[in-house]
Amino acid sequence: MTDASLPEERGHAPARRSLTTLDDRTRRRNRAETRFRAYGIAAIATGLLFLAILLGSILFNGVGAFHQTFIKVPVYLDPAKLDKGGERQVEDIKKVSTFGYKPLIQQGLFDAVQEAGIDTPLESAKDMKQLLSASAAAQVRDTVIANPDLIGQTVEFRLLAASRVDGYLKGRVMREDVARDKNIDAEHLDLTDALREAGIVTKAFNWAFITGADASESRPEQAGLGVSMLGSFFMMLVVLALSLPIGVAASIYLEEFAPQNRFTDLIEVNISNLAAVPSIVFGILGLAAFIQFAHLPQSAPLVGGLTLTLMTLPTIVISTRASLKSVPPSIRDAALGVGASKMQAVFHHVLPMAMPGILTGTIIGLAQALGETAPLLLIGMVGYIATNYPDGLASGFMDPNSAMPAQIFEWAKRADPAYYERAWGGIIILLVFLLTMNIIAIILRRRFERRW
Repeated sequence: MTDASLPEERGHAPARRSLTTLDDRTRRRNRAETRFRAYGIAAIATGLLFLAILLGSILFNGVGAFHQTFIKVPVYLDPAKLDKGGERQVEDIKKVSTFGYKPLIQQGLFDAVQEAGIDTPLESAKDMKQLLSASAAAQVRDTVIANPDLIGQTVEFRLLAASRVDGYLKGRVMREDVARDKNIDAEHLDLTDALREAGIVTKAFNWAFITGADASESRPEQAGLGVSMLGSFFMMLVVLALSLPIGVAASIYLEEFAPQNRFTDLIEVNISNLAAVPSIVFGILGLAAFIQFAHLPQSAPLVGGLTLTLMTLPTIVISTRASLKSVPPSIRDAALGVGASKMQAVFHHVLPMAMPGILTGTIIGLAQALGETAPLLLIGMVGYIATNYPDGLASGFMDPNSAMPAQIFEWAKRADPAYYERAWGGIIILLVFLLTMNIIAIILRRRFERRW
């Protein structure tokens, strides 16, 4: 035995490397990490590129729906045709249909063209009717009924132009296309250009697109999204009133109180499966349960809200349970340690801390329900044309109506290009609603979030 160390054998001495010197293995690893970061940046850039293309397409195709072409027409409200009795009684004035107003409007437009000194081959007032919307007569009639004292005067009305005229000024209708169009020809387009130079034809922001109602195939320029927005509002009230308390109560019971056995395991598996079920399946369920079995009115926002509630509940249950799980167990143990009951610990301590996640999940579920179309197909909300606002709260839930995604789907099916433009415009409004709801979810989460 000796303390002397044995001399190192020659040729077996360990290689000495500096920590600042990169070997081949480290270089390969660094190159792999660099490539991975480049792949990630490329993926993000590709996603942003496609997102920019999508948003650009939506804005490019839909922004025209927020501007509409109007024609200023001085109309002489002839008492001999509108009030033959001369007593200005509303009931007598209502007997005159829109057919009685059309000649007056056409003559007013013809007189405006003559007064502006515009040279046109259109020789009569009837030849110029293609420039005006089919809704012009109804607009003038409603104004006269609301104010009978206007009869006998020449009143300047701001009337909607026909969809072909509006499309021509927006670049949607080309001159080479009108050769095959029965609704308008080149002479009308020439007259439109002259009227625009004279200030008679103008473009302005179209508030009626946001506040108005749907229109028939012959009046696309009058169609609006307001009534269907109200239908979506009533549906969301039903979804919020039912899905939030039911979903939160079910989540609290399953997460905090239910025993772990085969029955609760079966419930959890079914909730996860329901979250992945296609939305049109919930539409079939709503059709069978609420319309065919319960005999609720078809196309009513109440039925739509109940159907969307079934679809939203799994999302809210899953997000609420995840929020409850994120609360540290020490919070529960501390509450129980100072004498609180199980229910007091849950409702006084766990639930307030989980509230940001619960609210976020609820709003995201509502946003998902707001944009759904497939369930509404099965309950008839697509086939109904929403033309009138509901009379009250009860009629808002029970009367037939449409919803924003269903209205957009209906417009996309129609033949007139003006409806196609309005479909894109409706998508812009729907995206604004969805973006607002998600911003609210983020604000609520940051406002109520607690640190531990």
